Amino acid sequence: MEQLPDIPVDIVLTVLTTTDSADKARSLAEGAVAARHAACAQVSGPVTSVYRWEGAVTTDQEWQVLLKTTADSYPALERWITDTHDYDTPEIIATPVVRGSHDYLRWVRAETAK
Repeated sequence: MEQLPDIPVDIVLTVLTTTDSADKARSLAEGAVAARHAACAQVSGPVTSVYRWEGAVTTDQEWQVLLKTTADSYPALERWITDTHDYDTPEIIATPVVRGSHDYLRWVRAETAK
């Protein structure tokens, strides 16, 4: 696997995951925020997901969880999602925030500081 470059620890990220029920999505969001792995999270859905799994194209209803964290907190958040999630291979995608309100980004950093 290719080694990705390190992202500066003060960079804010949005992290996306999905699950198959609103209750599970809310639980993932609340647990990540309670553990300070994320400053906040939004749950949206249902969305229709189309994907290939075990050789077949599948269509399912899912709920998205969008979490705000820092690059420094990301490894713990990824571990937490992987350990908590009931999917064999949960979607976990992190995207750097390239611009945003200074006060909001400072708040995200403060809420995820340990």
